[in-house]
Amino acid sequence: MSEIDKIRYPFGRMPVYEEISSAMLDSWIETIGNLPNDLNNLISDINPTIEIAKYREGGWTIKQLIHHIADSHVNAYIRLKLALTEDAPIIKPYYEERWAELVDTFETPVQLSIQILEGIHGRMYCLLKAMSSEDFKRTYYHPEHKINISLAQLTGMYDWHSRHHLEHIKIAKQNYENGIILS
Repeated sequence: MSEIDKIRYPFGRMPVYEEISSAMLDSWIETIGNLPNDLNNLISDINPTIEIAKYREGGWTIKQLIHHIADSHVNAYIRLKLALTEDAPIIKPYYEERWAELVDTFETPVQLSIQILEGIHGRMYCLLKAMSSEDFKRTYYHPEHKINISLAQLTGMYDWHSRHHLEHIKIAKQNYENGIILS
């Protein structure tokens, strides 16, 4: 793995899970449940000046990362609910890079996205904790990737996504504290 990939993917690329144990699911669900608190703890000392810090050259700012996490996890929650209430629904992909460039990403405080995450993750955690092993086998179809994704896989993806971007924010904070300004 190249040096830039080590920064871009601090936990490696998102794994593809073939076999998923109940212990793995339990751990992933806890990560999802804890994300809003973990994020709040991580950014409790940031101000608008540090929000523009980046974790890598060409990467997103802390502010963009936090708004992206909310955007992405809202989509995950909708996909979860669709798959629980429909038979293998086709989901709508979105252009996350374009969403990260919209005016609300730059003009709204990160606390609005934290509030979204508190609500979404509270509800997602409740659903995930109540799901049966059969529920976790339910799927949705991702037309961009041309695959069915199980709700167990979705849970693993958002465990990874949560940890992945928390680490990006940690790196960006360290860069800022060390006087490293990236564009």
